[in-house]
Amino acid sequence: MHYSPGAPVLKSYNLVDWGYVGHSVPELIFGEEYYLNGSTSAYVGGIWASSLKYRESNGLFYWYGCIQSGGMKTWIFTASDPAGPWIAQPPIEECFYDLGVLVDDDDTMYVAYGRYNISVAQLSPDGLQPVRNEVVWVDPVRYLEGARFYHIGSSYYIWLTKPADGQHVLKADNPWGPYTNRTVLDRMASPIPNSGTPHQGGIVDTPDGDWWYMSFLDAYPSGRIPVLAPLTWDEEGWPQIVTDEAGGWGKTYPMPIETEKKVKAAGAYTDNFYSPVLSAEWAFNHNPDNSAWELDPDGLTLHTATITNDLYRARNTLAHRIQGPKSSGTFRLNLGNMADGDVSGVSIFRDESAYIGFRKEGGTLKLVAVHDLILSESSGWQTTSNGTIVATATESEVDLSGVADGSVDIYLRIVADVHPTFGVEADNPSQLLYSLDGENFTQLGPDYPLHNRWQFFLAFRFAVFNYATKSLGGSVVVKEFALDSVN
Repeated sequence: MHYSPGAPVLKSYNLVDWGYVGHSVPELIFGEEYYLNGSTSAYVGGIWASSLKYRESNGLFYWYGCIQSGGMKTWIFTASDPAGPWIAQPPIEECFYDLGVLVDDDDTMYVAYGRYNISVAQLSPDGLQPVRNEVVWVDPVRYLEGARFYHIGSSYYIWLTKPADGQHVLKADNPWGPYTNRTVLDRMASPIPNSGTPHQGGIVDTPDGDWWYMSFLDAYPSGRIPVLAPLTWDEEGWPQIVTDEAGGWGKTYPMPIETEKKVKAAGAYTDNFYSPVLSAEWAFNHNPDNSAWELDPDGLTLHTATITNDLYRARNTLAHRIQGPKSSGTFRLNLGNMADGDVSGVSIFRDESAYIGFRKEGGTLKLVAVHDLILSESSGWQTTSNGTIVATATESEVDLSGVADGSVDIYLRIVADVHPTFGVEADNPSQLLYSLDGENFTQLGPDYPLHNRWQFFLAFRFAVFNYATKSLGGSVVVKEFALDSVN
């Protein structure tokens, strides 16, 4: 959505363990609101349901996405390597909403897209412009979207979701129809307690010819969690999900693919920022000011890029996904070059946020915990609160003189309980902590409760920030980030 780079690409050898490769959209080039350098922002805008497809004939990966807040155009990026570089192509001057891409057996490219009315467009030989476009399905009752398009055997399939509790499939003998509709699932029981129905996503076959359905389920405050189930096909060529004995999505299934090949799978790890580029696990809140951050042997330096009192308006806030059901994110910071008026720290970041951080006042650092920084849906995702200081560390509690002059690093940690509580009363506390040695941590302020509403779509993230309130020129160094599971 509004994180940059956008549209992350992940890789797997077995459909279960996935590792980050890169991002299909290196910069959100869809409008000024994606840069946080004026009065506008793009919260809950940007990249929604998009599509990635490999075309064997020319060795290119294609990413397509309708950006509704970017002129209702369909944007295209291509690359010969999913890790990049990705190149922006001229956009299609219409919105192919929630499109799915098909490269047919004869190398013709199609997209299926839409909501309520589902359309198919044939693309030009280079895959960059439509040459034919027809509505192939009209449903005045059900809201269908999230198209994925397949040619399997002698049939064409358009895989569609009925948000947020159903999945349908359209089947025809040619890409233009006529299509017949079948229900794949309807309010199927989830394999994870306190989460929504599995829906949306797409299907994939293995080298052995088995088929699997990768969907997701709403599991806030964790966000949307991918789940995988095998598919079978009946005699008429209709797909069916392999369920548990009660007709629900199974909690366990056999491994789809047995292989010795591995990726750097999700889980606990430490990033020392030694690489010449940021690892693909990271993304900035909106497009960054690339002149105001760099990687060097000392770590990641974040220069102040914005003069503001609003964290949601601060450029170069860098965010990382939270590992569920409970984990900690620990940042090791050197603050010796903070300037008067600067604010720097780490946040549990979403539409309702909290942070633990430092405010530089003259030559003095104040360590504070701030709760309830709020972006309001009713105000169009504009900031309605810059938060309230709920705790300040006193000199008797911690000596910050070494932190202020840079001779001592500070460790700031957030512990986040994001186990799914979707549809029930939220019980998801988070804690803000600090340490001078990286071993003994002290909580600052009370727990901060995480809400479980879906409307922001994206989950809570760990984030590190540095902004100015008076003048630019200060900086901080992020020397290390550690992600750890918490029991």
